[in-house]
Amino acid sequence: MTTDVIALTERMPDVWAVAAGLTAGGPDSQVSAEADGAVLQLSDAEGRPLASIEAPLLVHIPGEAARLLGPEYAAVGQGRPLWWTEIRAATGAHGADRLAGVIASRLVGRLGGAVWPRTAAVEEYGEAVPEVAATDRQPTGQPAVDVLTDRAAVIILDRPVVAMTAWLADAVRATAGERALQIVTPPGARLTLPVRTVLAGLPNRWVVQDGEGGYYDGLSGSVVRWKDGQFTADGALADAFVRGTFAAGALRRGETAAGPDGPAPGGQLLLSLRTHHPAADDLLLGGALEDIWQHVTGAPPAGWGTEEPAASRWSRKELTALVRDRAPEPTWLVAVGQPERPAVATLRVRRTSEGVEEDMTVAFGFSGETDVPLGELPALAERLVVRHGLESLLVQQRAARRDLSVPAQLEAPPLPVAFVLGSDAVRETGMARARRSPLPDPPRQLGPAAAAGFHYPLGTGGAEALERLMTHLRPPAAADAGSVTGGAAARPASEE
Repeated sequence: MTTDVIALTERMPDVWAVAAGLTAGGPDSQVSAEADGAVLQLSDAEGRPLASIEAPLLVHIPGEAARLLGPEYAAVGQGRPLWWTEIRAATGAHGADRLAGVIASRLVGRLGGAVWPRTAAVEEYGEAVPEVAATDRQPTGQPAVDVLTDRAAVIILDRPVVAMTAWLADAVRATAGERALQIVTPPGARLTLPVRTVLAGLPNRWVVQDGEGGYYDGLSGSVVRWKDGQFTADGALADAFVRGTFAAGALRRGETAAGPDGPAPGGQLLLSLRTHHPAADDLLLGGALEDIWQHVTGAPPAGWGTEEPAASRWSRKELTALVRDRAPEPTWLVAVGQPERPAVATLRVRRTSEGVEEDMTVAFGFSGETDVPLGELPALAERLVVRHGLESLLVQQRAARRDLSVPAQLEAPPLPVAFVLGSDAVRETGMARARRSPLPDPPRQLGPAAAAGFHYPLGTGGAEALERLMTHLRPPAAADAGSVTGGAAARPASEE
């Protein structure tokens, strides 16, 4: 498996600092540029990879190191921006993990900062690392991929929090529609919301080692086996659960979520929505996301980016410029909140024949379920309908970790508490039908009658009530489409 080491430096790694790190491979090592120059690969004399170094990323958001690497990294840089450089030791190179540690330690020694993990830091790093010996050539063409077959790209990671790093984002793009993406971790690892979203749909999987030579699916608990070039559920064992590890983390409403550092009580508010805007030269994206964040936390998002860590301070203008540069290709983004108010979102923007769509999933963490501000959401929903072209919105809550990370344990599923239909979807459904609800609580009109949306409280009915409402609202012409809007916002976040 590859080994990740990260250098968090106070100053930008210049060419001389990087060169000092690369000399750790010895005089016969070679350096080549990969991924259009975004990755430097250190190889032996025969061209076999030893380590890969990602282009340094300037992270302006002070809470990202603690969120992704652990609370002991909260003070690194004393709140100032940090340069984040990832080094991956290559599969099949004995001693490459020490080589990665030496490279990171040399960067930190010259530029100040810290090495992650602490155990990878090397105090005496003046000499090259002579014991590095590559035994086979990297077979994948992707620095992040450890095993590549016709059916799957497998990435083996040993990180406390698996984030949507640039390495992983490249692998996602490279495998999309071609192969399953399957990430293998030890049982103590957790996923961020962006990674959990990517791995939610089969054949993609989060594969967790059970400590006894077996594997299970980290999201469902099903036992999986390596078969025909990928991890897959195995016949009669497909519905089996790993009782000791997976079910031990089971949550019932009101209980706490256990994490590797002890109990982590909390509640989560989950919003899945889609907005639509006419294409215009003055269109500024991210307005709905900013309003949601402001309404729930009292402040806009702290940062955003195309990967984790989210490196840039929040700016709708810069976000829009990036999306324009990438059009007509869709753009995937992540946004994060301040450390004291845990929040994370994924945003996918794409150009359609009718305008511009924004699909987003937003999660907020609270100290407990009772702290989730459900009573304030109708007012927020009205703002989204009137100002931001809301098509649909699904509101859910759950008892789970306040830090929003996903453990490989059974958690209570999200409980749908409300659904919102925007004005365009109301016209598609029909005003008469939209004004009615098959549920006990009547809908609330949002906005003026000429362009009204509706807020539908689901009460305690949960998923069953949501399905009844969807069946009622679905117009006859869309009976075969499976949802009111045909979009992700009509699905629970646990299914995305």
